[in-house]
Amino acid sequence: MSPSTHHARRTHVLLGALLTVLAALAALVTTTPAARADTQICDAFGSTTIQGRYVVQNNRWGTDQAQCVTATDSGFRVTQADGSVPTNGAPKSYPSVYNGCHYTNCSPGTALPARLSTISSAPTGISYSYVSGAVYDAAYDIWLDPTPRTDGVNKTEIMVWFNHVGSVQPVGSQVGTATVAGRQWQVWSGNNGGNDVLSFVAPSAIASWSFDVMDFAREAISRGLAQSNWYLTSVQAGFEPWQNGAGLAVTSFSSSVNTGGGGDPGNPGNPGACKVAYATNVWQDGFTADVTVTNTGSAAVDHWQLAFTLPSGQRITNGWNATLSGQSGAVTAAGQSYNASIAPGGTASFGFQGTYGGTFAKPSGFTLNGAACTTA
Repeated sequence: MSPSTHHARRTHVLLGALLTVLAALAALVTTTPAARADTQICDAFGSTTIQGRYVVQNNRWGTDQAQCVTATDSGFRVTQADGSVPTNGAPKSYPSVYNGCHYTNCSPGTALPARLSTISSAPTGISYSYVSGAVYDAAYDIWLDPTPRTDGVNKTEIMVWFNHVGSVQPVGSQVGTATVAGRQWQVWSGNNGGNDVLSFVAPSAIASWSFDVMDFAREAISRGLAQSNWYLTSVQAGFEPWQNGAGLAVTSFSSSVNTGGGGDPGNPGNPGACKVAYATNVWQDGFTADVTVTNTGSAAVDHWQLAFTLPSGQRITNGWNATLSGQSGAVTAAGQSYNASIAPGGTASFGFQGTYGGTFAKPSGFTLNGAACTTA
């Protein structure tokens, strides 16, 4: 064999090997899904959807200064919040995430508007991240109206203040205190010139919480600010900033509406008696959880959704056998097509893997379609 022939054959072999490597790399690039990029919104009333079921909105209406929010897979964060407005007046904006309808912009597949008298529960969960150097409130808004309207201003606004910083206060004046959804609140009542406002102010900051929206709706009815034949049109979680606000974030949000039916798999069906077993395998900085939900009632639980709050520092990285909404703080696990119904005495199981910091702990409680469960 001549040297030139040997060189040609070696070159051919090397080229073949290189082409094989390049083909493998091309296949990897083709079959590996690209990471979802967060979506920035700087338009005053710009919006986008997350999780295929909620709307994130910038909603800047009280200032001409720039404001931008970035929608994430589980919520949003304020990335720019220029300027300030007087703290004795209206805030700059209300960047928020919501389920329902807001000025004709309805979230995908929403069950809202829904008549209050038909709603047995409306489980929801929210986790906030706060910053220093800003004046704001962190508010969960509940909108009620005599008609099933999807546009304009509703008759009554319920505001649940999870936190407030600076010399800001709700509309109207304080009219007392009340215990709602198991927590103590300062209660304020007034009118902002466009709608009645009933506010519940936490005495200290709440970072995350899961609760039933209907507890606050019933409180509004008892105070004469709504009626059972009115409609729940939307629930929204966000911030009202007066000064600055960059860095404020909703890190997770979930919302469902239970009207007692079983027809819409996007919303939970009938509540039921339940028991939850939460088994974990924990190692340094990581864990897995295997969750078994038992229907201890006498009727099937259709389109089940299990709500719980992960302790601070924990974050879900992946899961199985359920659709998980929220990665930290408030989390909702929903049954999939093959396990969406739990027969009397039956069980549904799912699991997830996550990370944690500090001391590991388990969730303190669980609700199934709005009904509290016992723990095994």
